[in-house]
Amino acid sequence: MAEKSESLWTRPFLVALLGYFFLFMSVSLFFLLPLFLQRFNPSKSQIGLIMGIHSVMAIGVRPIFGRLIDEKGRRLISLAGILLLMFTVPLFHLVRDAGAFPLLLRALTGLGWGISMTATITMCSDLAPVERLAHSMGIVGVAGLIASALGPLLAEEVVRQFGFRWLFHLSFIFLLASFACIFLTRETARSLNKKNGRQEAMLKLEGLKPLIIFLMASLPLVHGAIRGAMVNFVALFSRSIGLEHVGPFFVTFSLAAILTRFWGGGLSDRYGRKKVIFPAALLIGLNVLFLSQVRNFWMLILAGFIGGFGQGLIFPALSTYVIDTLGRENKGFALSLYLSLFDAGMGLGSPFFGWLSDLFGYRAMYFLAGLTILIFNAFFTLKAPEPLKQLSNSKDS
Repeated sequence: MAEKSESLWTRPFLVALLGYFFLFMSVSLFFLLPLFLQRFNPSKSQIGLIMGIHSVMAIGVRPIFGRLIDEKGRRLISLAGILLLMFTVPLFHLVRDAGAFPLLLRALTGLGWGISMTATITMCSDLAPVERLAHSMGIVGVAGLIASALGPLLAEEVVRQFGFRWLFHLSFIFLLASFACIFLTRETARSLNKKNGRQEAMLKLEGLKPLIIFLMASLPLVHGAIRGAMVNFVALFSRSIGLEHVGPFFVTFSLAAILTRFWGGGLSDRYGRKKVIFPAALLIGLNVLFLSQVRNFWMLILAGFIGGFGQGLIFPALSTYVIDTLGRENKGFALSLYLSLFDAGMGLGSPFFGWLSDLFGYRAMYFLAGLTILIFNAFFTLKAPEPLKQLSNSKDS
């Protein structure tokens, strides 16, 4: 009973969480970079390439540095990634076209983001009580959601009042604040893994049956794809049915996800990962089916709320499922693998479901997307094991 009363909200956890929030704020300001690039009259494909290379680099680097996070420590790798961002962001002042130079800078920011984000999230989870891993992951996700909502709003106001020069200044200031927070946070002893952590992580993977590896990888990948289809096309879908205002959908989605993670982020810590993953993915799938039948504004708002509720439940449960399966001593590698799979799903799902919408329309596309995650969720629930040993042994990690 005493363990349940151990507080999540310790000073080290809050300082590290603040560091993650400032890091996310710095990167989210760049959502307005396409407006900066437009002054150079680029093609849409040029802008898409410059913006997209950031995510590609982040996805590619995470599994590599995930192992280093376990071997060298979270704090060191996080600070290294932030330093790379601090080196790169001021160079945007020198951009004079939409060619190779901004493409290189975005690649470097993707590299720094992929390194620092994974290490900082892992560090935050280390500073939480071990029996509240999923809850801590949910709270970290809330910080990211808030930053992703505030960042573009702040960026828009800064650009309107002071221009893009101060946007880059502000991004650097947030990076300084993030670096200070992480630098002042002491790393916990349990986050320092043995030097053979890479071999341990690979042995864990090799020891799993191919079916288990497939199931562990498929649901984050499919979830990312469905999330991409839901978010990236909802504005176009809304316009196609005569709904002009889609902003309230995103606000409702974010608020529902934030509130859910505060009260429900730790449900899988108490009841088991799969017992939360199944209803969360079921809710997401049914909601996407519902989205395919939206006819008016209030149905759209309801779809946003239900979707945010499901997203708020599934992220902490599914990410900690991967961590528990690979072992908490390999937390950095496991978390980087999960985030890479989710982001890859987002990246691959958007063009795939966009292609389906070209062929069959938005309603049919959302219907097929909903069926896809429902099928994978059923398969995962029936065949994937519950990592009970990890849950019961977490106190010793």
